[in-house]
Amino acid sequence: MSIDGVSGRTSYIGTSIIGLRNQLNELTQQLASGKVSTTYAGQGADRGFALSLRAQVSSINAFANTATNVNTRIGVLNLALQGMTNIGTSVKSAASSSTIVLNNNGQTSGQITAQAAFSNAVSLLNSQSGDRYLFSGRTTDKAATVSADVMLAGSGTQAGLTQLINERRQADQGVGNMAHLTVSSPPATTTVTSLGEDGSSFGLKLGAITSSLTGATVTQPAGAPPSATIDLGAVNPNEGDKISFNFNLPDGTSETISLTATTTSPAPSGSFLIGVDTDATTANLQAALTSSIQALGDTALVAASAIAASDNFFNPSATITGGAVTSQVPAPITGATLLSGAAATDSVAPSFAAGDTITVNGTPITFVASGATGNQLNVTDSVQALLAKIDSISGATTPSTVNGGAITLHGADNENLSISSSNTAAFAALGFKAPATAAPAPLRVNGPPFATATNLIGGTPANTVSWYTGEVGADSARGTAIARVDQAVTVQYGARANEEALRYQLQNIAVYAAVTTNANNPNSKAQINALQQRISANLAPQNGQQSIQDMQAEIAGAQTAIKGATDRQTQLKGMAQTMLDSIEGINADEVATKILALQTNLQASYQTTSMLYQTTLTKFLPI
Repeated sequence: MSIDGVSGRTSYIGTSIIGLRNQLNELTQQLASGKVSTTYAGQGADRGFALSLRAQVSSINAFANTATNVNTRIGVLNLALQGMTNIGTSVKSAASSSTIVLNNNGQTSGQITAQAAFSNAVSLLNSQSGDRYLFSGRTTDKAATVSADVMLAGSGTQAGLTQLINERRQADQGVGNMAHLTVSSPPATTTVTSLGEDGSSFGLKLGAITSSLTGATVTQPAGAPPSATIDLGAVNPNEGDKISFNFNLPDGTSETISLTATTTSPAPSGSFLIGVDTDATTANLQAALTSSIQALGDTALVAASAIAASDNFFNPSATITGGAVTSQVPAPITGATLLSGAAATDSVAPSFAAGDTITVNGTPITFVASGATGNQLNVTDSVQALLAKIDSISGATTPSTVNGGAITLHGADNENLSISSSNTAAFAALGFKAPATAAPAPLRVNGPPFATATNLIGGTPANTVSWYTGEVGADSARGTAIARVDQAVTVQYGARANEEALRYQLQNIAVYAAVTTNANNPNSKAQINALQQRISANLAPQNGQQSIQDMQAEIAGAQTAIKGATDRQTQLKGMAQTMLDSIEGINADEVATKILALQTNLQASYQTTSMLYQTTLTKFLPI
């Protein structure tokens, strides 16, 4: 007879203990991790929902990291913009209140302030957040500008702003400080004063003339180049009669020379002596007008010239210069030269005909026989009419010119320029080989010599500093840096140092810092005073022009969008995390209670099993 051991019949007891032990281990692991399971399978029916919730939380965390990085960049950007605003305010104040006392370098205390401010402004425009340059557009790994010293003084063969200002001053003053104007009498006419421009792009430009001179006849400026006449006739003006000449300056401002007839000899400043007859009075008027033009050419014109040179340097435009050509006269073409005409007339040959086109940046100008409208020209129109039409299409801020038979075309600020024609022969008669294209470049005087220069040309990388080294684009500067801070929310916070507000402030501070004046010049104080007036006015808010505050408002809009998205995500993350915890998490008290119960059951099972394994047959035999 075989006798079975206890183990065979009581193996189920061990199995039960192992089950209890596994349950205890599982509950202990839950209590330690705070999770119902370390695998998705152990999460039950809601494991798919848990996966989507976890993905949502992860996405929110990623957006939060992006928002943090962008907010840091925007913070640095705002600090730089506020710094630029403060610099503009301090330089404006210096220009308004600085005493005109020149140091050994020919500058005032206000200009010394501007030099330090200019260096600080350039440093701010090269601000970085991490390894990212904030004012370089999309080229975030490259500084936005060259150094302040290079901008002003140049580098090697590259001319800086200071040199361009000096060259432009010589060009605007012209020969004998006459600002490219001539004061003369026509042949055999001794009572007529002729005031005319010489056709140069530089110097003073004639405006309206107003007169109360008794018996005088005034002809307003007309023609190409413009000229005006004042005929005193046979009757002398009366004491106190006045004539005023208005002049347009290179920076867009205007000045007036007013001369009053007087019998006081010598004539005081701002007047001319009434002579024994109108011949003598005419000579005195011409002498007074010449002297006044020379004084204006050495005072306000110097300041206006510096402002214009700074704009040409900081606000590059494309330039296309044609070859020098002649009309059918023959003589160098001028603004008055016609676009078609008979032989031996002041017209180009071959001529343009109806149906021909000249295309500017993709927009055609069409020639018609007569009745031109919109982007049309009559075949009988002049070269000047053509240049005006080209400028209106290209958006040029520097007017295109014709001097010495050569046409110089300028494009819009910071934009390319291209021009071509369907009539290549007539186009060649204007001095161009079709097609002609150019990229933006700093403008400078076409010299030397500079005093007799007639037009501006584009500087090259070899001879002129380009101050802005960041990305150039026609699109919005804000769009050069885009970040997604929510599934449906993106913010734009890019910037370029050549934006209008920044560039305009920088160029005005730069010109104030760069100009030097000869203390021995009796007009030095007037020069500096004219410059300071212009700097103070230019650094004030300009109507219709982008301001740094506009930029700050746009950046603030991005910050507001980020904050709104972040606040919303914080709430969503809280709700998602709560739901996720309800699926993946545990109730610690409940688990602890279960562990205690299991420990009790397991202890009882151990004791019972021990007792059962100690049971033997002899305990059941009778004594």
